[in-house]
Amino acid sequence: MFRLLSKQGRARRGEFTTNHGVIQTPVFMNVATQAAIKGGLSSRDLETVGCRVALSNTYHLHVRPGDELIRSLGGLHKFMSWDGPILTDSGGFQIFSLAGLLKISEEGVAFRSHVDGRKIFMSPEDSVRIQSNLGADIAMAFDECVEIPSPRSYIEQSCDRTYRWLVRCRSEIEKQNKAPDAVNPGQTLFGINQGAAFEDIRVSHMKRIAELDLPGYAIGGLAVGETTRQMYDIIDVVEEHMPEDKPRYLMGVGTPANIIEAVERGVDFFDCVLPARNGRHGRLFTWNGSININNERYKDDGGPIDDKCDCIVCRDFSRAYIRHLFRADEMLAMRLAVLHNLSFYNTLMESIRGAIDNGTLNELKQRVITPA
Repeated sequence: MFRLLSKQGRARRGEFTTNHGVIQTPVFMNVATQAAIKGGLSSRDLETVGCRVALSNTYHLHVRPGDELIRSLGGLHKFMSWDGPILTDSGGFQIFSLAGLLKISEEGVAFRSHVDGRKIFMSPEDSVRIQSNLGADIAMAFDECVEIPSPRSYIEQSCDRTYRWLVRCRSEIEKQNKAPDAVNPGQTLFGINQGAAFEDIRVSHMKRIAELDLPGYAIGGLAVGETTRQMYDIIDVVEEHMPEDKPRYLMGVGTPANIIEAVERGVDFFDCVLPARNGRHGRLFTWNGSININNERYKDDGGPIDDKCDCIVCRDFSRAYIRHLFRADEMLAMRLAVLHNLSFYNTLMESIRGAIDNGTLNELKQRVITPA
């Protein structure tokens, strides 16, 4: 399912084939948590900005509107009118960070919905069944995301439990894919490496889950309190033990600099709410660094957000106009800003793929990290 096309150092250029298309990697997955990009974007807009993969969340869609409802309407692809690949997060991170957590046990997690406070129990099997109902192309294993720092003894216990949960997830997805009424019988499962900031625990856990021979693997539990240096060091030590012939996903990361640094370390998949969230507040990414469009200096600026960008926003609208929309609290401001930021991220990934093919990743890195 994953084909390695070329390499530059540890950076990898590949293809991952799904039932809804081939994913060119490295790739940034555009975050549609609740089957929509925050900022007023539709699935047609995802095509416009060059999205290769959409990411939605198991927890949120289970709580509202309900995965059974989405299944009855033909699955998530039909529900949100998106024909491309979809990855669904298992819901673990949201349960541990957002919901009212009640109890963690070997069987699963009891928590309260952040929407209406009702009690919910989710096991690894439940998470996979929900993702099967949604019909995503890639399902993520149910895991515990532990905050950094946490005691070593607890991290060890948590990783052991996460491994046992992963084995159960694998059994459940095989069962769900064989069902005659499966929404997406080609759904694949990615395992998740945990271990907080303890490098030896990370390596041990990665070795164990690699033995399960899953279609892909993720590095989870980062961008939750560790330093950037710690994150890069963890990627370095874990990458060596990740299967060469499987895609590698760094969850929840990050800035353009984070992405290109991780690509250099062998990572293939990324996701982050940053471009959409920053866009909704007027923070826009450009090839010359980020700008705050709310600043007074852009009040009468007739130029585009980025004169090196060819997105529909930069082609049609000025900085002065977009600043005016933000100052006037017009919804169009958020929509145009998010459109631009996602276009920038997807163009960045296209440039990274081309640079690996051409052996010019170092030059692109300097352009991204130290813009003119």
